[in-house]
Amino acid sequence: MPIPGKNLTEADDKPAPLIAIASVIVSMALIAIGNGLMFAYIPVRLGVEGFDPIWAGLIVTGLSAGGLAGCILTGPLVRRVGHARAFMVLSALIALSNAAIGAGPHALLWIAARALYGFAICGLFIVAQSWLNDALPNAIRGRVMAVFYVSYVAGLGLGYATLAIVDIHTAQASLIGITFTALSILPVGLTRLAQPPAPQAASVALRQAWRISPVGIAGMLAVGGLSMIISGFAPIHATAKGYSQGDVALLLSAMPVGTLILQIPLGWLSDRTDRRLVLAGAAMLAIAASLLAIVFDGGALMVLVVIYLIWDGAAESIYSLSSAHAADRAKKEELLALSSSMLFAWSLAGFVVPGIVTALSVVFGTATFIYVGIVIATLFCLFVLWRVIAARPVPASDTGSFAPMSAQAPLPVELAFAPDEPQGRAKD
Repeated sequence: MPIPGKNLTEADDKPAPLIAIASVIVSMALIAIGNGLMFAYIPVRLGVEGFDPIWAGLIVTGLSAGGLAGCILTGPLVRRVGHARAFMVLSALIALSNAAIGAGPHALLWIAARALYGFAICGLFIVAQSWLNDALPNAIRGRVMAVFYVSYVAGLGLGYATLAIVDIHTAQASLIGITFTALSILPVGLTRLAQPPAPQAASVALRQAWRISPVGIAGMLAVGGLSMIISGFAPIHATAKGYSQGDVALLLSAMPVGTLILQIPLGWLSDRTDRRLVLAGAAMLAIAASLLAIVFDGGALMVLVVIYLIWDGAAESIYSLSSAHAADRAKKEELLALSSSMLFAWSLAGFVVPGIVTALSVVFGTATFIYVGIVIATLFCLFVLWRVIAARPVPASDTGSFAPMSAQAPLPVELAFAPDEPQGRAKD
């Protein structure tokens, strides 16, 4: 509210109140709970119903295809209706996707439903993060965005864990997902956080992004594939191996813990040395964990929980480290196109790699994703080491600061605003 005794212009120049900023963060955390549950529920339900694991793989591929479309179409949607309405429209699409899942195990319907979800969740991240970036002053942007990522990852973990108490034979999981999605609309629907001006489309320039940071783009391609196959195929494989519903819930809910544990020390180290060396180390850690996943495949659950926790944490660290490394090498005016291009690269790999894994799984079984993960991490590690040898290193003193991120909560993409329009201001 404007303060009595001050004019409207002075009131409008106030920074965004934290409660208004928190509305977007809370909304995305609520959505994450339902999303995590549905990620865990779908492969387990298909396994219980006797569907071939190939169908679960096709559903993961459909989700990724929808996400790729979301990268392209979200800009025009926001330009047409604004951030708040776009957020509510995309949330409604997630609710519709969950409702379709609740209609019963119909594989083709579920593929379409998860493609719709992929489109909506990618769009929601672009909307939420561009909205926050517009509202946040530089002094607190890094801290608030870190809270945003941690809140979303924690919500995913809670959603994964919820599978253990769900009746797998009913539509209970879908109803819970719809409920949390509906709840997520309320904070944004009631917020007084001012919307940014109408944006132009976010630009994608892969050739320019590659020129700025080959390692950054390669990292996005690597982690786009790794993230989608670990989160998407781990529950499929665990179900096929005969692990119980509660076992799958425990396995998945432990994986975000690895994301939170490993990123901080790796990020601290990357701020003090060549980030590419830390990226290569994270890739080696992912290779080691995936090799252990093969050795102990089908073994004691708690051993696998630790292995997958490390594997997922190492893969997710590649995401945040690649983002930081690319930002180190970009000029300020290049950041918009760079972040959009990196998100596109991540989404492209997230679509192509699950499709390859799904096709290979028909011949080699559900463990295929582990071997594909080894190949991806190895190729990326070798590329990074080659770049370290071939290219001049960036001194640690010339780099920016590391911020924790998650491939399950994609890069903050700022939509391109019309140059003649002022940035929006938040109202109390």
